[in-house]
Amino acid sequence: MDSASLSPAPSESSVTADDIRAASSWVEPLREEIARVLVGQNDLVDRLLIALLTNGHVLLEGVPGLAKTLTVRTLASCLHARFQRIQFTPDLLPADVVGTMIFNPREGTFSPRLGPVFANLVLADEINRAPAKVQSALLEAMQERQVTIGDTTYSLPNPFVVLATQNPIDQEGTYTLPEAQLDRFLLKIRVDYPTIAEERLVLDRMATSKPNLEVSPVIQIQQIANSRALVNGIHMDDKIKDYIVGLIYATRHPEGVISHLRNLIRCGASPRGTINLALAAKANAFLAGRDYVTPHDVKALAPDILRHRILLTYEAEAEGVTTEDIVGQLLSKMPVP
Repeated sequence: MDSASLSPAPSESSVTADDIRAASSWVEPLREEIARVLVGQNDLVDRLLIALLTNGHVLLEGVPGLAKTLTVRTLASCLHARFQRIQFTPDLLPADVVGTMIFNPREGTFSPRLGPVFANLVLADEINRAPAKVQSALLEAMQERQVTIGDTTYSLPNPFVVLATQNPIDQEGTYTLPEAQLDRFLLKIRVDYPTIAEERLVLDRMATSKPNLEVSPVIQIQQIANSRALVNGIHMDDKIKDYIVGLIYATRHPEGVISHLRNLIRCGASPRGTINLALAAKANAFLAGRDYVTPHDVKALAPDILRHRILLTYEAEAEGVTTEDIVGQLLSKMPVP
């Protein structure tokens, strides 16, 4: 079944291609503004836009010096939104993230001091350098979009997106993120080295004591909110839905697709992975100017959605098998609608 046959009749879709084109007019100006500072990394930028469109969180993993932090800061500077950076360290406390109650001795009362998590975009830099108690403080914020301080619950701004970074190589002084927190990230993106041509351009732009990293805000938060409403209405054919559910199910019971994977997967993706893959596929269709989802949308995003949701056995680790290998094999064997 080709992509064209998945395009719905006008009466079947809650949004049209014209609606998508009109609502996505901010996408290209935003890409161009980010490109003034960031060289290459087009897929990374699109993944961050998908997170904004789905109100999802992103974990960026890569060695130092690949502009992970710069990318997030540049994106935040292009938005009329509140941005906060939290540098995660071993001595960080939960109150340093979510806030605490402050006692006023003159009035004899407590008043809340809200933490830096109360922002539209929160950069959790080197998130795996903070201990488990700080990671736990983020769980409620990332899932419920709220924070409890004392006896009172405070709603976080809308949108609220956590963009976290971590270094996969230097493990000294780091804490492994718990599976419950990893599952709350919409995407886990592997940031790779630039190409030779891109690195030459990086040299031309950045090899100075004062590089130009200034960008201008080009979109409003309301534009993202309006686009998000359209993303929810993008048509997804039943065959695509079955394809997504079948792929997630195969991560739990791979023997039905590839028998030898049974001994390599300890735990498959949760239903949150099913939901997130469907949402991200719709957002990807929005960025492409389509009012319907194709199998390519699903296949393109499956590695980023699933690489942190599949737990491998010791046998897989001993054989050097990665989650990317698992997802790639499943995608190659699953019948495509």
